[in-house]
Amino acid sequence: MLVPVLRYSRGDTLIEVLFAITIFSLVAVGGISIMNQGTATSQRALEITLVRQQIDAQAEALRFLNSSYVSSYQSGVTYPANTPPGQWQLMENDIIANGAANASEFGVGVSSCPALPQGSFIINAKNATYVSPSEGKIDVAQTFSQLRYDGTDQLVSAEGIWVEAVRSPVILGNNQSNTGYIDFHIRACWDSPGQSVPVTIGTIVRLYEPRG
Repeated sequence: MLVPVLRYSRGDTLIEVLFAITIFSLVAVGGISIMNQGTATSQRALEITLVRQQIDAQAEALRFLNSSYVSSYQSGVTYPANTPPGQWQLMENDIIANGAANASEFGVGVSSCPALPQGSFIINAKNATYVSPSEGKIDVAQTFSQLRYDGTDQLVSAEGIWVEAVRSPVILGNNQSNTGYIDFHIRACWDSPGQSVPVTIGTIVRLYEPRG
């Protein structure tokens, strides 16, 4: 008489289960980390593109004010404040009063966005008007550097973007005494995802002006 032999299936041990879970966790965490890095890189690239557009808009507005002032220049004339030449004169008066000989340090090596230098201002790029430092419209960036407007194209705030101006000294006794220039340092600084240091972008626009 044959006696049946019972065979039992061997299950996974606790060590094997834990090892499988560990391998799965490492793969999952690595995949999520790569996805997060890719998302952060994409967002940073988009932010840089948008901020460059804001900087270009500031440069174009400054060039417009300068060309309007130069084309209508007459020595000793004060232009109405609601005109482009008048806006240039308002800006120029503040630049002269501030008397900055150099722009502040900016760029590589900064661990945080710098405090706003004295005399920093911004241009309302919607209507090419000068926004003086006394209006207090410049603030730190909440997301990325940008200008915020209301429904009537009035500037609400400039977040993490500003302009510093350095005016050339008056030269006397030669054929350059009736002209000069202003260097406009347009700067932006903001904290971007996935970076331990802030993103900084800047450019310099030199604009010449008649004097005398």
